[in-house]
Amino acid sequence: MTHPLIDSMKGRLVVSVQAYPGEPMRDPQTMARIAKAAEIGGAAAIRCQGLADISAIKGQVDVPVIGLWKEGHEGIYITPTLRHARACSLAGADIVAIDATRRPRPDGLTYAEVVEACHAEGILVMADCGSIEDARMAAEAGSDILSTTLAGYSGEREKTHGPDLELLREMVAEFDLPVICEGRVHTPADAKAAMEAGAWCVIVGTAITHPTSITGWFAEAVASAEVG
Repeated sequence: MTHPLIDSMKGRLVVSVQAYPGEPMRDPQTMARIAKAAEIGGAAAIRCQGLADISAIKGQVDVPVIGLWKEGHEGIYITPTLRHARACSLAGADIVAIDATRRPRPDGLTYAEVVEACHAEGILVMADCGSIEDARMAAEAGSDILSTTLAGYSGEREKTHGPDLELLREMVAEFDLPVICEGRVHTPADAKAAMEAGAWCVIVGTAITHPTSITGWFAEAVASAEVG
């Protein structure tokens, strides 16, 4: 039996609202406004990064907030320690997303130990996986949600052009857990394909909330056009 918050996302769109360091939109109140706009547009939940953003967004939306804390750029940097997970929860995250790859964790704990400690404090855990082996480890550890977030980024699988539907299908077939498709979902067709492959729900970030990337896609297309 899944938690009601996770049930509320089934068959729906989740929007990831994040900005990178140094970007004009890297401001908690800006992120909160974008999150609210996404909620009005039909988002069933918001995924966001950083304690200030989690807190600001939680104060603006009525849908569940999936929080994470990125620290560093190499190895495990998505909510890398139990301390980070606890802080995300205290900031207002309803669900905490954690790197669930099998790489060494900075605090020396195993992923299973982190999940156990989170559950003891009532924290729901979303496992950001990079391979089927990661998903097996995460499922065995008792994760509440599995996702394809890190497919193509952890060194175990090739980076697909769009979402890694092959991994998604493997995970859906093997585990009796909600499996979320996240990563490189750039078009409505990608999102539809993920749902048809069995995803519990689909998370879209860049294609909705990152205007720099979206502008770049259009600028490249315009520049490459063969004009008569």
